[in-house]
Amino acid sequence: MRAWTVRRPGPIATGPLELVERDAPEPGPGEVRVRITVCGVCRTDLHVAEGDLPVHRAGVVPGHEIVGTVDALGQGANRFAEGERVGIAWLRHTCGTCRFCRRRAENLCLAPRFTGWDDDGGYAEHAVVPEAYAYALPKAFSDREAAPLLCAGIIGFRALRRAELPPGGRLGLYGFGGSAHLAAQVAMAEGASVYVMTRSEEARRLATELGATWVGETEDRPPEPLDAAICFAPAGGIVPHALEALDRGGTLAIAGIHLSDIPVLDYQRHLFQERQVRSVTANTRADGTEFLEVAARIGIRPTTTPYPLDAADRALDDLAADRVDGAAVLEV
Repeated sequence: MRAWTVRRPGPIATGPLELVERDAPEPGPGEVRVRITVCGVCRTDLHVAEGDLPVHRAGVVPGHEIVGTVDALGQGANRFAEGERVGIAWLRHTCGTCRFCRRRAENLCLAPRFTGWDDDGGYAEHAVVPEAYAYALPKAFSDREAAPLLCAGIIGFRALRRAELPPGGRLGLYGFGGSAHLAAQVAMAEGASVYVMTRSEEARRLATELGATWVGETEDRPPEPLDAAICFAPAGGIVPHALEALDRGGTLAIAGIHLSDIPVLDYQRHLFQERQVRSVTANTRADGTEFLEVAARIGIRPTTTPYPLDAADRALDDLAADRVDGAAVLEV
């Protein structure tokens, strides 16, 4: 099978990925093998390729927004049948016994494994996954539409809940790519007003088309104080701007797995009056199941930009340069 591997982490312009031929993986006990039809391109893949996230497995295949059909079952696997469409997401294993797993916070597991970082992911023609961590996908979405739901959508949904947006509140979104454009639709369906701050002209256009109340540049101050905000861009310099834009009691959720350094904060300007900052760490399977149900119910509309599998390196380069409209998706 064809597969992209991280040959040597480094800036995407230096070509850290290599397209290779290798044998298709065989599913182990309790696993299913998926013949991949599409795989979403996530900013986390860029962090893995560029080395922002430390190497967990040399030569790993990136990609964790995988859609395909089951074509082989490992011993004891019986949750899905061959030919059934499934999704593979970022979280692929938790220990089930640590203090976090026992309290249903498996996203904080002390011994997790992640698709496209610890184990091979979806920039390939096949992938395997423990069946307990695969998702049944709503029929309402095509393969291309379903792919970004599996990380961009799930993480955006968890970030929205972590931001504690009150009913009918004002939500600020910093960055407006694959994750933000899906979270915005959930927020608006639940009655929120959405204010978008992003450097990309195409992203500002998409935000306007989706019904954002106000759209501006990254460092612009929204016209009204925000009840909650989410920082999707991996730029720590945005954090002080977002905190200053919050109303009293507002919450800023930081959605990315990687963030550049945050400048020194001033207590009075940025945190006083019970403003708070919260991080978002992975997701639970319950988050994923709930989000997919919500997405199907509200008729969420993923905006995707397709690339052939052979152009995965170009897709990541375009993502790094903010040239992607919505979410990039590799068509295998």
